[in-house]
Amino acid sequence: MAANASLSRYALLGRSGLRVSPICLGTMTFGTEWGWGADEATSRALFRRYLEAGGNFVDTADGYTAGRSEEILGKLLAETGERDHFVVATKYTFNARKGDPNAGGNGRKNALRALEGSLRRLGTDYVDLYWLHAWDGRTPVEEVMATLDAMVRSGKVRYLGLSDTPAWYLARAQTISEWRGWERIAALQLEYSLVERTVEREHVPAALELGMGICVWSPLASGFLAGKYRRGSAGGEGEGRLAALRSSSNPAFHKFTDRNWRILDALRDVARACNRTPAEVAIRWVGQRPGVSSTLIGATRLEQLETNLAALDLELPPELEQKLEEASRLEPAFPYLFFEPAMRVAIDGGATVRGEPPWFRPRE
Repeated sequence: MAANASLSRYALLGRSGLRVSPICLGTMTFGTEWGWGADEATSRALFRRYLEAGGNFVDTADGYTAGRSEEILGKLLAETGERDHFVVATKYTFNARKGDPNAGGNGRKNALRALEGSLRRLGTDYVDLYWLHAWDGRTPVEEVMATLDAMVRSGKVRYLGLSDTPAWYLARAQTISEWRGWERIAALQLEYSLVERTVEREHVPAALELGMGICVWSPLASGFLAGKYRRGSAGGEGEGRLAALRSSSNPAFHKFTDRNWRILDALRDVARACNRTPAEVAIRWVGQRPGVSSTLIGATRLEQLETNLAALDLELPPELEQKLEEASRLEPAFPYLFFEPAMRVAIDGGATVRGEPPWFRPRE
């Protein structure tokens, strides 16, 4: 198959010079060590199809499938000889050795240990984008940013990113880096979908203001928005991660709620009107949101990848986009109640003021 022109229509990652494809190939599904995922042969087919389609952005983490994801990705990069073509991203934070508190977290000792391990498994001497995987709530932000800056200066890391951190934390990290002359944060990796729009309150405005591109994870809400599950006595039924991991402590896998089922109903209506799949519509919706540079997709079958790539060629009519907006918008909450149109009239004195910030979308 020929390259997908939309996939090679690259975007700058935040306020950096790094060009990335609008869809990033997530490799959390590379390896079967977690009881689900793709074996090495299937992972190879997915990787080669993504490369053939023109993609250049791949994402993994040191803990994905117990390190097997990085090993498979490193092997595929070597086989294709396309290491320099790819923007390779990996992450650190989660503990690698039970009982050892310094084998996890955001501190310098663990960060350096994790990076060396990732480089070894990936078979490369540098990563293009290094993510802090999650805020540990303990390590001083100055230590984190000084360590990450040193990694860039060493040549082992090219760009920096934060994943799954509070908005106040990422704002402080960026401000300190600017003040100290350290490497700035280029990107944020955040859960964002029709059923998870919380980041629109703080993270999206912060990213737009501070020059960080958003890389979306779980645009299909772990498969929920693909329409593969149905309502059931246990909240939801079907084959896949959400059904298998409904008792998990990870909140990312808790999607069977009344609100989410209503959003899925609206998504299915829009998909039928577009003659597309729910997955295509959901991926296209989030990919067009303000601040989004790239959307991570994971697949265990080639047909899933093809569906995800097809989303790039979908144009949502305004009336259908509005239907999704109405079904999924966040409930107003303090202090955002003060940003509603009625309060803005009080602030502006009833005058018409041009130039709304790009993230501001008044409620109907």
